[in-house]
Amino acid sequence: MAVGKSGAKWLGIALVLSILSACGARTQERSLDSYTAEEIYKQGELELETGRKPEDAIRYFQEVERLYPYSEWAKRSLIMQAFSQHKAKEYEEARSTAQRFLDTYPGDDDAPYASYLMALSYYDQIDEVGRDQGLTFQALQAMRGVIEQYPDSDYARSAMLKFELAFDHLAGKEMEIGRYYLKRRNYAAAINRFRTVVQDFQTTTHTAEALHRLVEAYLGLGLNAEAQTAAAILGYNYQSSPFYDDSFRLLKGRGLAPEAQGDSWLSQVYRQMIRGEWL
Repeated sequence: MAVGKSGAKWLGIALVLSILSACGARTQERSLDSYTAEEIYKQGELELETGRKPEDAIRYFQEVERLYPYSEWAKRSLIMQAFSQHKAKEYEEARSTAQRFLDTYPGDDDAPYASYLMALSYYDQIDEVGRDQGLTFQALQAMRGVIEQYPDSDYARSAMLKFELAFDHLAGKEMEIGRYYLKRRNYAAAINRFRTVVQDFQTTTHTAEALHRLVEAYLGLGLNAEAQTAAAILGYNYQSSPFYDDSFRLLKGRGLAPEAQGDSWLSQVYRQMIRGEWL
């Protein structure tokens, strides 16, 4: 197709603008070389403070490290990279950068924060009970590392709180599976899940329900002694709980009462409880 003089003129202008734009972009990228480490670092901070994409801030912090690798600003930029990557929900990258900081500056004042940031990157991926629990275990391990390595730091208390929440999350998963089995009258499988909560997660918010579900499951199997013992433990620790009321009614309907019976694993828990060794 033939192009008129006017069209050719505009095509030429467009080509020149395109070239100038590309040159300008390259000049802008190269222009960072002319700034000091502090200036580039503060530009990265500005990107975070103004609510723009954290990915933009990451680039500035990376440039500080690239252009001024042995400076104090490079060290600051490394921890800010990890923070920005976490804010951008680039969790694996955040963990990698935080670990690099710990490997390079293990005794630095920001080392506790780098460790906490690694743990937080696992924790913030725990979004619902039904999710794979591998991340929850990793979050627990990482939070425990912060608590044990930096017990006097500002982050130890927050790590402890999140450890407890993640621990509760694991118990919630056991309860979810146990209820599934109980609903389908697969009592043996349900008991295994509820037993795990009672024995391994007894300090969580799920223990009272787990004991009540054990009453239901054992009654379903006709194991009255175990059901009575589970209810006795429930009543001793959670007498005001609606779960105890439900268990009490179930037993009363069968002419039974909450009391320790036999020598099952629940009886051992009951004896530990009386001695103050449980809960």
